[in-house]
Amino acid sequence: MKANTNFTKLPQSYLFSEVAARIRDHKESNPESEVIRMDIGDVTLPIARCVLDAMHKGIEEMASTVTFRGYGPEQGYAFLREAISEGDYKSRGLDISPDEIFISDGAKSDLGNLGDIYSPDSVVAVADPGYPVYVDTAVMGGRGGDLTESGRWNKIVYADSTPENGFVPRPPKEHADVVYLCSPNNPTGVVFDRETLKEWVEYARREKAVIVYDSAYEAFVDDPAVPRSIYEIPGAQEVAIEIRSFSKTAGFTGLRCGYTVVPKALKASGENGEEVSVNRLWNRRQSTKFNGASYPIQCGAAALYSPEGRAAIKENIDVYKSNARYIKKKLSEAGFETYGGEHSPYVWARHPEQTDSWALFAKLLKEAGISCTPGIGFGRAGGGYIRLTGFNTPEKTREAMDRLGKVDF
Repeated sequence: MKANTNFTKLPQSYLFSEVAARIRDHKESNPESEVIRMDIGDVTLPIARCVLDAMHKGIEEMASTVTFRGYGPEQGYAFLREAISEGDYKSRGLDISPDEIFISDGAKSDLGNLGDIYSPDSVVAVADPGYPVYVDTAVMGGRGGDLTESGRWNKIVYADSTPENGFVPRPPKEHADVVYLCSPNNPTGVVFDRETLKEWVEYARREKAVIVYDSAYEAFVDDPAVPRSIYEIPGAQEVAIEIRSFSKTAGFTGLRCGYTVVPKALKASGENGEEVSVNRLWNRRQSTKFNGASYPIQCGAAALYSPEGRAAIKENIDVYKSNARYIKKKLSEAGFETYGGEHSPYVWARHPEQTDSWALFAKLLKEAGISCTPGIGFGRAGGGYIRLTGFNTPEKTREAMDRLGKVDF
């Protein structure tokens, strides 16, 4: 066979795999050292009891010929899609119907799989810094071009996020067909306001582009003035796909469940310029390549929309947000310039005496036993920064920050 050589253009290691490898090397050289993980965005609090009960019930149903289920609908069971439609959208005044919602095994999968439904020659735009999956999957699909000496791909359009714009990227002057946006942002923790999102929606309408809106962390927003969905912006249903995940919202990182919203109003251009329904394209893709998330997992996800589920989500998120605020406070006291940590589990930071992300990663690992994520791994504009997460336990978070306070920068 011939290999897809787009893969060979990518760096050998995925960012988080490289971080994990360096932590393993450190532990092997320092077996007595306990490393407190503040790097990967994995959760630590247990699954809510109402979710576990619902999953157990779903599993028990598999033991009876009356309630047994085999293949489920590729789009997801109606009971979960209806719960999402009502709980996440209609209850907030947004007209998203169940047949515009597609259940998946997590946001990461759909972010990559969406590449199946847009043209191979589509121009992709990303914010820099940004979640590496946006760029890496574009490259895998042949939409990246070549990696230049600047560290950027020559076919990708970059919208820089910098201190000057508060790490909120603005629409580029260049044309793009597919735009990846994330709010609350990974890695910076910064949120888009309505006016900025309106600019992006207007850009998409003007350029006939689609916005792939990653709102995996929307549950961390508690200010009504901050949009939790791109569909809060008029006209967004005609230009945007929204992706969400239960991983960070409800601790499903190991259970795997999320969903993607593809509005019926969203159209693409066909080979001869005719309108093509993106909802139908995605439905066809999922029907062919995906057999759906498991029934017991979807039962558990539906339980999140009960009063008990809502309360459990809020309780867990409050813990992670409290951790993030504490991290931000301690980093500031240590002389760091900080962003995020308010409507997000992530804190984005830079120290004036430390200009190399990987060097700062190594310093914190060696001198404090703390792991972080080097900002340069999220894009060129992330150079000099690090990302820390609030997903560890409160006890370990405070211990990590106590250790950081003793490091001489």
